[in-house]
Amino acid sequence: MLMRYRFLLGLAAAAMACIGAMAQAPCGPTPTENQLEWQDMETYAFIHYSLNTYTDQEWGYGDESPELFNPSDLDVTQLVKVCKDSGMKGIIFTAKHHCGFCMWPSAYTEYSVKNSPWKDGKGDVVKELAEACKEADMKFAVYLSPWDRNHPEYGRDEYVTYFRNQLEELLTNYGDVFEVWFDGANGGDGWYGGANEVRKIDRTTYYQWPETYEMIRRLQPNCLIWNDGSDRGDLRWVGTEAGEVGATNWSLLNKDGDTDWGMLHFGLENGDSWVPGETNTSIRPGWFYHSTEDENVKSLSKLMDTYYKSVGRNSTLLLNFPVMPNGRIHPTDSVRGAAFARMVDEVFKTDLALGATASAPAVNDGDRATYWSPADGTTQGEVVITFDEPKTFNRFVAQEYIPLGQRVKAWELEAYCDGEWVPLKDALTADGRLTTIGRKRIVCFPTVTAEKVRFRVTDSKCAPMISTLSVYNAPELTPDIPDSGEKKCSALRIFYMSPMKMVIELGGEKNISGIRYLPPTLSKEGVVTHYSVYVTTDWSNWEKAASGEFSNIVNNPIWQTVKFEPQHASVVLIQADRVAEGEHMAYSDVEILE
Repeated sequence: MLMRYRFLLGLAAAAMACIGAMAQAPCGPTPTENQLEWQDMETYAFIHYSLNTYTDQEWGYGDESPELFNPSDLDVTQLVKVCKDSGMKGIIFTAKHHCGFCMWPSAYTEYSVKNSPWKDGKGDVVKELAEACKEADMKFAVYLSPWDRNHPEYGRDEYVTYFRNQLEELLTNYGDVFEVWFDGANGGDGWYGGANEVRKIDRTTYYQWPETYEMIRRLQPNCLIWNDGSDRGDLRWVGTEAGEVGATNWSLLNKDGDTDWGMLHFGLENGDSWVPGETNTSIRPGWFYHSTEDENVKSLSKLMDTYYKSVGRNSTLLLNFPVMPNGRIHPTDSVRGAAFARMVDEVFKTDLALGATASAPAVNDGDRATYWSPADGTTQGEVVITFDEPKTFNRFVAQEYIPLGQRVKAWELEAYCDGEWVPLKDALTADGRLTTIGRKRIVCFPTVTAEKVRFRVTDSKCAPMISTLSVYNAPELTPDIPDSGEKKCSALRIFYMSPMKMVIELGGEKNISGIRYLPPTLSKEGVVTHYSVYVTTDWSNWEKAASGEFSNIVNNPIWQTVKFEPQHASVVLIQADRVAEGEHMAYSDVEILE
């Protein structure tokens, strides 16, 4: 009887801590209901599909013919099923990419599906996909590129009216839209109705974002705005397309002013607005489909690593699935996506903390609306979870009660093994430290067997409010990195003829069919954006093998593959026709393909 009395006293103390926390005021900025619902989605899909699919480009120039758009087997039901089977809760579709081609029959331009052979110009990809999402209980959203390399008035006032007219079409004719995505690429070279010139705009003023935002909120009150410009939307880019946000990740930024890379990647601890990060990446190296990437679909281990470094770091995951020219998602992408969903379910299927004894029962009661906070209102405190018998585990999940703000700045995790407390470090960070939590923080560490686990907040902006602490044992996952299938030349000797040219000796005459270029990843300095490739067998007669643009390479610094007709060569010259910054070309690696 005495033991039961003491146990009830413990429950009462924990309950008092919870009640005391409920009386507290919010700590700094807090999320809207729309932002809370959005973050609960955790994972949703991008679908990139446009004329780029048929020109094998990442960015179109705006002069591509609408006649190219004629998929033989477009099946929006398959697109939605692949995304849903991959664990995605919604889809953001590229209604218009930078080339300006509209995937719906816009009333304001002839550059759209209405002038394509597909369905004799009577088709509407946006409508079909929106309806398929609704049928499958998936949310729907649109990507509308502010930059338009086709429109003759881009860069002038008339284009802003055109842009808003198209936005109004998308927000009134296709049902509920959960997000509008505005790409950060704005201005540069384009066709522009035949002008073929470079046009620059002031992205902070040109689009008149405040008025555009007002229109969006009026037409779609539940819609969130993604924009990485100085006019703050509801969501932010995390500074990279590699699939990870900072291990320290605040859901805050300042309402006004420019953002540097650090603010995007880590948030701003004392920001005055709630602007959580959205981690966008593709299941392939590129955003649009390229057959040369069929062997480079992200492995299951890479997808899980991406999940831990996005959803597991107080972000959402926006995972892209490109569409093939026939109008379907490639089987490899489909299979890999479904395996990813199954693995996430398997890892988080059994919460070992449920049913265990917690010193603060609110953290493991299965209800995220309840939470623990220190009874005395201090910024430090701890919770111990005791198992009924030793448990084996390698994952720990902590969640804050974010409706009242993000608070925790630093915390520690320990396991009680063989009579002593052993620190558990984050295996996915260089120093293992545990900092912010936010909506969800997932910690991965080597497998341990322990009788207890201790969660300890060591620093917090205000009294911490912890809604959930969970413990899991993830199955072993062997990396399955695919082979590219390409044979690379050996015995390369690289030297520079000038700051913008690289000459590669092949060690003898060879039959080559392409090059691969890996840009530097830590700086824009010297990143090649436009290139030309020349070959020779005698150092005198040079033949141009290829030229073009590495679209989006600055934001997505991954391997770039250039294929050309097989050429006999003993020397290859790679010329940087343009670099992102600076006056010399730079590289992390270069390969020649035989």
